[in-house]
Amino acid sequence: VQLVESGGGVVQPGGSLRLSCDLSGYDLNTDAVGWFRQAPGKGREAVSCISASRDRDRTDYGPSMKGRVTIFKDHAKNTVDLQMNSLKPEDTGIYYCGVTSLLALCVPTAFDYWGQGTQVTVSS
Repeated sequence: VQLVESGGGVVQPGGSLRLSCDLSGYDLNTDAVGWFRQAPGKGREAVSCISASRDRDRTDYGPSMKGRVTIFKDHAKNTVDLQMNSLKPEDTGIYYCGVTSLLALCVPTAFDYWGQGTQVTVSS
């Protein structure tokens, strides 16, 4: 099993990025996936989570990026993507995806497995 994030990079304020979490060995029908971020010197915070498909793909969004991000699954590719729009300099950080078999809350402590992260830098 493996979690690999991709799609990070440098973008200007107001720009967009699409991150992808490749969930090799995991099952989107039974596993919930979350996207989290960590800015330098700060703790990991929730961006968005999506429940297992058996739980109707319920989505939840953290307050920091709500209204500017969309989480969605691609069952054919076994990925969970995060479309981020209207990016701000304060969105800079490392973005991680995590997996859990039981999603109670969209918080980092609810997730068991993590990828290595992908860096997002929003700067002019």
